[in-house]
Amino acid sequence: MNTQALSVPNISCNHCVMTIERELRNLEGVVAVDANAETKQVVVKWDDPARLGGNQSPVDRDNYPPA
Repeated sequence: MNTQALSVPNISCNHCVMTIERELRNLEGVVAVDANAETKQVVVKWDDPARLGGNQSPVDRDNYPPA
């Protein structure tokens, strides 16, 4: 299992948290997502074949690009 913590400066409220968690959980292989509006961080745990990053990840499309 892979784990990565991402800094996501555009998180400002619980709606942002819910959107990010929902979109990332829809990716194949993602096991867990924990977004936090106070720390502006997202911790993602995944198994292969999931990959983080890329130009069109769901969080990029939803205006929450990682820093």
